[in-house]
Amino acid sequence: MAEIIRSVKGTRDFYPEQMTVRRWMFDKIRTVSTLFGYQEYEGPCLEFIDLYAAKSGEELVKEQAFVFSTPGDDLLTLRPELTPTLARMVAQQQYELTFPLRWWSIGPFWRYEQPQRGRTREFYQWNIDLIGTESVAADVEIVAVAAMFMQEVGLSADQVRITVNNRRLMDQVFSRLSINRELRSSVFRLVDKLEKLSKQAWSNQAIETGLSYDQVDGLLKQLENESLWYDSPELIEFFELINTFGVQDYVVFDPKLVRGLDYYTGTVFEAFEIGGQSRAILGGGRYDNLVADVGGKPLPGVGFAMGDVVIELVLHDAGVIPDGLGDTVQILVTVFDSETVPESLRLATEIRQAGYRVVVYPDADKLGKQFKFADKRDIPIAVILGPDEINAGMVAIKNLKTREQVTVAREILLEQIEKFLPCHS
Repeated sequence: MAEIIRSVKGTRDFYPEQMTVRRWMFDKIRTVSTLFGYQEYEGPCLEFIDLYAAKSGEELVKEQAFVFSTPGDDLLTLRPELTPTLARMVAQQQYELTFPLRWWSIGPFWRYEQPQRGRTREFYQWNIDLIGTESVAADVEIVAVAAMFMQEVGLSADQVRITVNNRRLMDQVFSRLSINRELRSSVFRLVDKLEKLSKQAWSNQAIETGLSYDQVDGLLKQLENESLWYDSPELIEFFELINTFGVQDYVVFDPKLVRGLDYYTGTVFEAFEIGGQSRAILGGGRYDNLVADVGGKPLPGVGFAMGDVVIELVLHDAGVIPDGLGDTVQILVTVFDSETVPESLRLATEIRQAGYRVVVYPDADKLGKQFKFADKRDIPIAVILGPDEINAGMVAIKNLKTREQVTVAREILLEQIEKFLPCHS
């Protein structure tokens, strides 16, 4: 046998069983997004690399983006994230759009990662953003959307947590520690690595970044200060308002959270799994300069992104994905011989027009083989049509689970199917 061509490293095949789970997750995303009044949008999968170079950070552009040149020497990339695309789209039509915008999207993205459990090179990502207001209430709403999604998919506040901080608050901390402004972008990225490194390795990197030993010690103390949020009027208002959504159990302050991307300016947040592997599920924040950075007039915005890979692992491990997902086939129409094929197809069409999901067995084969096919596909009902039934204007209905079978007049077939399938959907 010829060797089967392998799939591309870091990609996934979605067989029907996996597609049912993905569709369920995406439907939950759509439900929550639209409940809050967000409109669906989409951007191109190809963008100029310049769109990301300014604000997404050097690591993403130089190490994670799939970049290639065109005949015109333009450098393009498969999109690694959507926020810069959103900013570009808003900038291009901002005088025609009605603000504040509430937009959401889910689509494919690509990053050159080292594939492992929970990380692939091709993935789907939910993006949701509120643009055109500086209100803290907008930050709260976006976080509430994330928390409500967790509720919708069956994850409790004991299983996931959304941590919140504010970049302006951390700027105040940096000022109190006399950290030079030219170092602050690097220090933000350094803080983002705090829980990924040992304390000694992190301190060494901080010194290499340009901080003094006193600044490192002072910064570490502030990053352990769980009451630091009282120094931020924005966070005080945030935690007052989050109670109105009834999701406050999901949300806590964490001074160590800053998010590594350069374009965040205010509130930042991240959802992660409690216990287990403590995986990060989603992240986002306020980005008040991004639209201006791509050529538009300044517009404040806040949003988050959630990849499908990690959240699906968390849902599987938590055991909250329902059984029996997907639009499974409800009825098999059998074929007796080549001469009865047209009548079987005609009958299947009649049943479909009543709203049932129906397949016709493709070959004139033994009934036992046809029933075995239905059993493997978990099809509960078979409609049997042979020459005798056709001549008599009858049809047989068989419950393949209980083996119960009745023969009825064709004109009452649909009401009999209703009895065999009480959950008609």
